[in-house]
Amino acid sequence: MRSAPNTLFTNARIAAMTGDDIAPVSGVLAMRDGRIAYVGPEHGLPADCADFPVVDCGGRLVTPALIDCHTHIVYGGSRAKEFEMRLEGVPYEEIARAGGGIVSTVKATNALSEDELVEAALPRLDALTGEGVATIEIKSGYGLNIEAELKMLRAAKRLAELRPVRIRTTYLAAHATPPEYKGRNADYITDVVLPGLEAAHRDGLVDAVDAFCEGIAFSPEELKPLFEKARALGLPVKLHAEQLSNLHGAEMAASFGALSSDHLEYLDEAGARAMAAAGSVAVLLPGAFYTLKETQHPPVAALRQAGAKIALATDCNPGTSPLTSLLLTMNMGATLFGLTVSECLIGVTRNAAQALGLSGETGTLEAGKAADIAIWDVAAPAELVYRIGFNPLHSLYAEGREVHP
Repeated sequence: MRSAPNTLFTNARIAAMTGDDIAPVSGVLAMRDGRIAYVGPEHGLPADCADFPVVDCGGRLVTPALIDCHTHIVYGGSRAKEFEMRLEGVPYEEIARAGGGIVSTVKATNALSEDELVEAALPRLDALTGEGVATIEIKSGYGLNIEAELKMLRAAKRLAELRPVRIRTTYLAAHATPPEYKGRNADYITDVVLPGLEAAHRDGLVDAVDAFCEGIAFSPEELKPLFEKARALGLPVKLHAEQLSNLHGAEMAASFGALSSDHLEYLDEAGARAMAAAGSVAVLLPGAFYTLKETQHPPVAALRQAGAKIALATDCNPGTSPLTSLLLTMNMGATLFGLTVSECLIGVTRNAAQALGLSGETGTLEAGKAADIAIWDVAAPAELVYRIGFNPLHSLYAEGREVHP
């Protein structure tokens, strides 16, 4: 991979995302060896950065590169036919009985080789980076057997070799119970999920551990052995929680110091307080809310009151959120959930970094952090949230390397 050139960005309006006030400030930004060496007013520029090659930003807005902290972009097949069937009134239960639903994605994913999974995921990855995303979390969870879960994680890791972006991999074997383990969730955890996690950790394939805590998936009690194993291996945990009901999964995850709990439509005030106390980020996923035509909104007011950090992500997946636009996700977060412009933008930068355990590395424009920088052709930060179907990205840098154009 090519090295990152030292560069001085001048004539910039910088929204560093370091505080709640995201109003841009005129200044310069210097990057050295892929890291931010200085950001601030031009008169404070260190002498050893003054002779760097200059990129004139032309008065454009400069922000941290965006972060999509919850995706499932490695998978096989398509669920477009199911989408069409639902529009025609076919109940989901009937679709599932006919082999649809997550079972169809598991079958299609298992049928592909690692190379084919990489090839299928690249257009989704490119769609995200084309909108200013330089850090992407990718989950497994469509294999539901040890080798297939490892194959997904290997494919996800390879994407970072093909594109100059940061990939964080999350082990999600506890996503659903395969047919052969129907009614035997505990056996599936013992036989497949736990030894699969050990193998993924041994092979250096996993950065975090996730699970789906819901009536149609796993209970908090069933997931505790998985989280205990993750803790023993030194891996952070996350949780799909409170999407369809309140099983108090977010509280359980918080007791393990979870990086985040995600979805959260049915989260109660106690859950919000537990998350805030643990420093767990509330990752809201409006794409799934929209696709499923949900009516239960996540408790944004309770999260604010508790002081919990809020992030946004695409949840890109083939069934419930076929969304590869983080810009549209921000608009949805504002329009559907009532988030402010600053909450949306901080939610895909600073708070998204925290949701991945990367607060010390990216998410804000500060000296010492990675030079993950997005430059936009907009007059104000609000335009990144306000516009629909509009991509004003001018250029993107990931760890100092130009990704786009």
